[in-house]
Amino acid sequence: MEKKHSAKIVQINTVYGTGSTGKIMASLYQLALSEGHDVYVVYGRGNAPSDTREYKIGNRLDFLQHVLINFFLGKSGFGSKAVTRRFLKWLDTVQPDLIHLHNIHGFYVHVGMLFKYIKQHHIPVIWTLHDCWPMTGQCAFFEYSGCQKWQTGCHHCPVYRRQYPYSLFKDNSRQNYLNKKNIFTDVPDMTIVTPCNWLADIVKQSYLREYPVKVVYNGIDIDLFKPVTPNRKDTRKIVLGVANVWEQRKGLKYFPELADMLDSTVYHIVLIGVNKKQQKFLQKKYEGRITALTRTSTQAELVNWYSSAYVYVNPTLEDNFPTTNLEALACGTPVITFNTGGSSESLTDKCGIVVEKGNTEQLKEAILSLEHRTDITSSSCREQALKFNQNLNFQEYLNLYSLVH
Repeated sequence: MEKKHSAKIVQINTVYGTGSTGKIMASLYQLALSEGHDVYVVYGRGNAPSDTREYKIGNRLDFLQHVLINFFLGKSGFGSKAVTRRFLKWLDTVQPDLIHLHNIHGFYVHVGMLFKYIKQHHIPVIWTLHDCWPMTGQCAFFEYSGCQKWQTGCHHCPVYRRQYPYSLFKDNSRQNYLNKKNIFTDVPDMTIVTPCNWLADIVKQSYLREYPVKVVYNGIDIDLFKPVTPNRKDTRKIVLGVANVWEQRKGLKYFPELADMLDSTVYHIVLIGVNKKQQKFLQKKYEGRITALTRTSTQAELVNWYSSAYVYVNPTLEDNFPTTNLEALACGTPVITFNTGGSSESLTDKCGIVVEKGNTEQLKEAILSLEHRTDITSSSCREQALKFNQNLNFQEYLNLYSLVH
C-alpha cells in the first residue's frame, strides 16, 4: 500500500472553535490530524482546548489598539505589528509546508507583514474566503449597499461608518484597496477556496482572479444536527430565526413584520442570538407572538429548536453560504430565504423556498404555502442536508493538502 505523504500545515483564523469560521477550522484541524498531517492552528481571539497545537496572536490590549487604529485611520488589517512580528518568528520555528488562511481580518494580524513573509519564503497557500473583505477597500459584504466600486477601485465608501469593520472617523477605502491589491496579488502558489458559487464568481471579477478558484461547500456535523423529538408544550407552529449576531444585514426587521402579518394563534416566532436590547424590545412589544433568546446553552438545545420548528426563515440581505440553513435542513426543517448571496445554493424545491430579497409579503406567503406543499417533507430536508456532511465535503481540502508534495 502506498504511504500517504503528510504535510506540516498552519491554519490561521480570527477564532478557533466558535462561530461558523472557527468551527470549520476546528473540524479541518481534527480531520487533517486524523489523516496524519502535522497541523497547527493560529487565532487572534478566544482560546483553544489545552490539547490543541496552537498559537494565539496578540492579546486584548493589542486588539483594542488595532480597533482604535481602524476607528481613527480606517486601517483594518494594518495594525498589530508587534504581535505579528512575534508570530512570524514562531512561524520560523515551525517552517510549514502549507499555510491555510481563513479570516485574516478581525483586528489581530498585520496582513501586509504576513503576506510579505509568505512571498519571501515561497510558502504554498490555501485561502478560504468566508466573505468579500479581501477584495474591497473596506467592507466584508457589499450586496446590501449595492456598491460595485470593488470591481475597479474602492473610494468614497458609502458604508465605512456603519458597516464592519467600522471606521468612524476616516474613509481610507481607496488606499486600503490599493494596499490589499498589491499585498494579495503575485503570491507564487495560492489557491482560493470559496464556500459557494456566488462568491467564486465575485473572486473571478476581482484582482484575485489570477488565482485558481475552487468551490468547497461548508459542511456540518450531521450526527449532531439531526431530527429529535421536540421538547415543547406550545402547539403553535414555530417560525424560527437564528443568527450569531442579529445585525442589520441579517434581516431581523422582517420578523416583527411577519408577527404583524401571521395569525398568532397558529404561528409563533422564535429568535435565537439577539442581544439584550433587542430581546427587551421584542419581548415587550410582541409579547406572545415573538420569543427572543440571547443564545442557547448547549448545541443540543439548538438542535431541539431546529427540530421543533415548522419552518426556518433566513431573511439575510447579504451572506456567503449560511451554515444555519444546513443545520435546519439536517434537523428535518424546511428553509425559506431571500435570493441573496449564496444563501439559496443549499436548497432545492423539495426542502425550501427562495423569495425576492426584502419582500415580507412573499415571506409570509411562502410560510402559509407550506401547509399545502406535500413535496416538502422532513425526510427530503434531511436528505438534502446529507450532501453537506462535513466529513465528505472537507475531503476536498485533504485533496488540496496532498498537492503540496
